[in-house]
Amino acid sequence: MSTALPEWFSPGPPGGWTADMLDRLPPGAPGHVELIDGSLVMRSPQTLFHMLALRLFERELTPPEHLVVVREMTVTLGLRQRPEPDILLVKDTAAQRVGLTSFKPEDVHLVVEVVSEESRDRDRTTKPSKYSSAGITYFWRVELEDERPVVHTFELEPAVKAYVPTGIHRGRLRTDIGFPVDIDLDLDKVRR
Repeated sequence: MSTALPEWFSPGPPGGWTADMLDRLPPGAPGHVELIDGSLVMRSPQTLFHMLALRLFERELTPPEHLVVVREMTVTLGLRQRPEPDILLVKDTAAQRVGLTSFKPEDVHLVVEVVSEESRDRDRTTKPSKYSSAGITYFWRVELEDERPVVHTFELEPAVKAYVPTGIHRGRLRTDIGFPVDIDLDLDKVRR
């Protein structure tokens, strides 16, 4: 069964969608909409793996007090770029206004993308390229492997504005992103 797209969605505004337009979508628009290259991207239904991974990082990531963990908010990277990472670490000073709908890349320390079937290409290629071009220092990609999370960690090489891999973590995530991180990747501990 197919569902017709709402009239406002297609073909979209002349010249494509822009980042500021996401704040003015009509009532009834989906709650989680990203803007990639001027096109709206709707999220598919979340899997249990996705939900548990988000819960794990939201609970277990303990940054210093000048940073705060934020879940599922957009980052405005440019006129036609406003992706919505699953988890972000942002400057506490940037997360003070409760009406805020998007962060600036200079306020973002880390983005975490939990890969799903429909987002695999965006999470592996499109989004990392856009995050690194915007100067976001750290990027993690979380994938499901043998029913467990595996975390691929990356750091920005500023001379070329590209991410370089810093590790592949199974079972436990130990790394340094300006502060030490040590997270047990067992999803069973966050099921309740």
